[in-house]
Amino acid sequence: MKQTAWVVRLEEATDNTAIENLQAEAFGPGRFARTAFRIRENVPHRPDLSFVGMAGSRIAGSIRLSPILIGKSDALLLGPLTVAPDFKNRGLGKALMQSAIDAAAAAGDKAVLLVGDAPYYSPFGFQQVPFGQITLPGPVDPERLLIALMNDGAMLSGAVHGGEV
Repeated sequence: MKQTAWVVRLEEATDNTAIENLQAEAFGPGRFARTAFRIRENVPHRPDLSFVGMAGSRIAGSIRLSPILIGKSDALLLGPLTVAPDFKNRGLGKALMQSAIDAAAAAGDKAVLLVGDAPYYSPFGFQQVPFGQITLPGPVDPERLLIALMNDGAMLSGAVHGGEV
């Protein structure tokens, strides 16, 4: 049976091992070398903007938002968005995305940055960052650098680095 309704809730501290296991399965050991992972290193994600999707009592997916700075402006870095292979293509990733974006907007945040596929993320308000306007401290395909602006936020510019909690 294809599950189409998900229970999405805020991440709890006790979920961390399950989430780490999901990320290891989805992205492998090479994930730590990716630019987005390196930015999040030593920057705790925001617990008020991090969610899990449940299939019964099992964590089937997760999403985290972490504080960053773009130039001198506060922003968020989305990721990773992870869905267990057994639950892919069933709408859980989209449910997690919507929960995180809605929570960030409700919290008054103005910008969420991510590295990902525009066709997937554009329905959530993400647009491609103009080439060279935002720079990351490592390699990133500029066509995959996307930003969602909320709460009358303006396009940001500058170098990205981990923000304050």
